[in-house]
Amino acid sequence: MNGLPVLTLLTVLPLVGAAIALVAGKHARDVALLTTLASLVVAVLIWMRLPLDGSIGLVERAVWAPSLGIEYHLGVDALGALMLLLSAIVTLMSVDAAHRVHHQPGLYFALVLVLEAGLFGSFTALNFFHWFLFWELSLIPAFFLIKLWGGTRRGPAATQFFIYTMAGSVALLLAFLAVFLSTNSMDFPHLTLLASTGELEQMVTAHLGPVTMWLAVGVLVGFAVKVPMVPFHTWLPAAYAEAPSPVTMLLTGAMSKMGVYGLLRIALPLFGAQIAQIRTPLLVMAVATVVMGAWAAAAQKDLKRIFAYMSVNHLGYCLLGIFALAVPNAGAAAQASQAAALNGVILQMFNHGLTAAALFWFVAMLQTRTGGHRGIDQFGGLRKPAPVLAGLMGIALFSSLGLPGLNGFVGEFLIFRGVFPLAWVAATVSVLGLLVTAAVILTVIQKVFTGPAPEHCVGFPDLHNGEKMALAPVIGLMLLIGLLPSLIVDTLNPTVVNLLAHWRF
Repeated sequence: MNGLPVLTLLTVLPLVGAAIALVAGKHARDVALLTTLASLVVAVLIWMRLPLDGSIGLVERAVWAPSLGIEYHLGVDALGALMLLLSAIVTLMSVDAAHRVHHQPGLYFALVLVLEAGLFGSFTALNFFHWFLFWELSLIPAFFLIKLWGGTRRGPAATQFFIYTMAGSVALLLAFLAVFLSTNSMDFPHLTLLASTGELEQMVTAHLGPVTMWLAVGVLVGFAVKVPMVPFHTWLPAAYAEAPSPVTMLLTGAMSKMGVYGLLRIALPLFGAQIAQIRTPLLVMAVATVVMGAWAAAAQKDLKRIFAYMSVNHLGYCLLGIFALAVPNAGAAAQASQAAALNGVILQMFNHGLTAAALFWFVAMLQTRTGGHRGIDQFGGLRKPAPVLAGLMGIALFSSLGLPGLNGFVGEFLIFRGVFPLAWVAATVSVLGLLVTAAVILTVIQKVFTGPAPEHCVGFPDLHNGEKMALAPVIGLMLLIGLLPSLIVDTLNPTVVNLLAHWRF
């Protein structure tokens, strides 16, 4: 380790906060707010200290169990650092939104902070053993947050969430055990180097036979569940709907990005050649995720389920961009399209996390003010009594729609800019998702904010000053990224070029 082990400090900080929050009683939320704010400051410092050439920096490395291929190996490039920023922002938003937790607040906020530590560990670990510990660590607090503080059907929703994600984890573990038996390594950079020369597949075949494709499928399934990708998505609507809205903010804003991150950090670098071989069925599933997610959202009446399926739809664009990248022997034009698509995918991860978390925050505000109502037909005319809430939620909705000038537009534009030359049929069909999403969002705006107000919405209170102050940075960030995407892309692009240079399709 060289210098201050800032990545370790970032991961440990929420764990220390969790221990304090657990015994802080009614002050647990204050502890969580200070901890998440401090974590955000550290994440910003990490972003500012990234190597300019797009390589992995801030490396921390120590011997752990070398005979088993296990070592403490941390590092981040712009991909990892952006996910750290997103996790810190979304967790802070979630804690701020959870001001009505009266049942065991110490335990609740301790679990939220443990979940944040799991996110930080997952986005910084470069050794599979170390990474897998944090991958699983994030699952446990999420399960209990749904199980203990969720809605009336929280039990089945939490169990389904746990079973699906655990099944995906088992697939990942089995695949990596096979890789370790063949290479005696669990180090991501080393395995990426082996894969880039074709040596990884040769070693696996020599030790285990022609099973590399099956290992690739196992890894893909593990990450597909987490994203989620159709048809592995059925756990998501129930989990998002039954979880408390602040917890749903974490599930959609940060945890779903672990699956997309895994595809970019592990699946494509190690199994790019195998993914290229099954590119067509993967693109079909990505398109299905985009289109079916949008149509499913259009069929819902519950706001949380609408936004849950919209989350599936928006993450489908990330999957579309990722699988479109897998073009063997790409020429100069195709490489430019790959770079555009990958920039778009990573930017879309950040933008979707920010916007989706904000939308579920607004749902929490609507529920609080109406005694728990969240049916789309249970509202109406809120624009008059609550113009500030209507205006700010409208910005978040239009960001989700992909309106130019807001953050949601930039990532989707880059994805389609890159995907059309690489897989024009998939891109063309996926445009249907954009059209249906627009109809869904406009319907939400119409039914919630216009028309006659029902009786329980009479005297509906607008945002108070504290809520305005909390939302202002989030909405401001949506506008800032929409107008100046170069603030992120200029730092991100060297990492994109570096990643593509080391991937073999």
